[in-house]
Amino acid sequence: MVEVTVTPQSSLADRPVEMRVRGLSPSQLVTLRASLTDEQGECFQARAFFRADGAGEVDPGCHAALGGSYAGVWPMGLFWFLQPDTLFRRLVKRDVAGSPFLVRLEVFDGLCLVTGPQDQPLASCVAERWYVCPGMQRVPIREGRVRGALFLPPGPGPFPGVIDLFGGAGGLIEFRAGLLASRGFAVLALAFFAYDDLPRTLTQLDLEYFEEAAELLLRHPKVRGPGLGVIGVSKGAEVALAMASFLPQVVATVWINGTAFLHGNPLVYKDLRIPPIPYYAERVIFTEAGALDNSAIFADPRDPAYSASAIPAEKVRGKVLFVVGEADRSFNSKLFAELAMARMPPESCRLLSYPGAGHLIEPPCSPLCSISSIRGTPRPVVWGGEAQPHAKAQEHSWQEIIQFLELHLGPAATMKL
Repeated sequence: MVEVTVTPQSSLADRPVEMRVRGLSPSQLVTLRASLTDEQGECFQARAFFRADGAGEVDPGCHAALGGSYAGVWPMGLFWFLQPDTLFRRLVKRDVAGSPFLVRLEVFDGLCLVTGPQDQPLASCVAERWYVCPGMQRVPIREGRVRGALFLPPGPGPFPGVIDLFGGAGGLIEFRAGLLASRGFAVLALAFFAYDDLPRTLTQLDLEYFEEAAELLLRHPKVRGPGLGVIGVSKGAEVALAMASFLPQVVATVWINGTAFLHGNPLVYKDLRIPPIPYYAERVIFTEAGALDNSAIFADPRDPAYSASAIPAEKVRGKVLFVVGEADRSFNSKLFAELAMARMPPESCRLLSYPGAGHLIEPPCSPLCSISSIRGTPRPVVWGGEAQPHAKAQEHSWQEIIQFLELHLGPAATMKL
């Protein structure tokens, strides 16, 4: 009797699980497939080919995949290398608090390069991958100008507070906030355009909006002050560095593949205005797949003509962790990190730089998205990255991010799932 199991069957989406197939014949060739359907009905799948050992078992944690979506020993390979059936789709959990992703694991006899309705698995099981721990509270935020969602871990608190920012797609993206909150932080997933009654497009960065959000979070009775953390990717990292430079409430900042200069939109704060470096959209390159490679539309920030557009990182009073994917095709994020760090005392900043990692460095077990469609662009956008080093970068950087936030904000609560 063949069986496939995943342990634990229900887990947080950033945690590893163990897969095991039993009951095969010794040296039997099999195909393991993982698949899930997202909330928009898009199917993502990965498969790997194995030979059973002498006991008739396959353990991806110690047995090498012979081929398929990956090769070699990758214990979480069937999760890390999920790819959409439709090109250029990105796997994003939208209903973060209400339901898990259901990952179906199947084992087929022999080599199955494709799987149709006529292919019946020898065995199957379903893994639940949650983005919040049990008892998590999600509170919609619509107070003053601030729009977003606050994730509060179970228990009395108080918890260290973190603001979570995404980039140029706008809207409200909550999956990282849910996972961070499941590590014991009170996390405000903050929208700043293209959501609710916020402006549909980003015309300027009004730092007073982000200051209002910081004050709102720190006023919450379950949030432990006096300072808070900010984590941002892409345009959100640009905002995060500006917050760290001007807002005394921000004591720990995680900057993921961002810039150190204003681009496209000015930053305004009280009487201050930092002008942007314009985008040179005419330099965009169409790839063979028909996607937009935007890496050339950014001017060289070292040109003295753009010095007024620099975010004054020398004003940062807290600590900053810079996280860089060296294969980022959105822009030269390593250069921007180094330019920001050159303005800062060495003890106030640290760089994590990952060869082969792309722009969208997310929590571990999130599959690489190297190209995807994005709101506001006529074609898909190239983000870059190679699957295996990107997966390793996500695994390593996530643990470093958690430790950095706990070091500078105080210990978080311990959650279980």
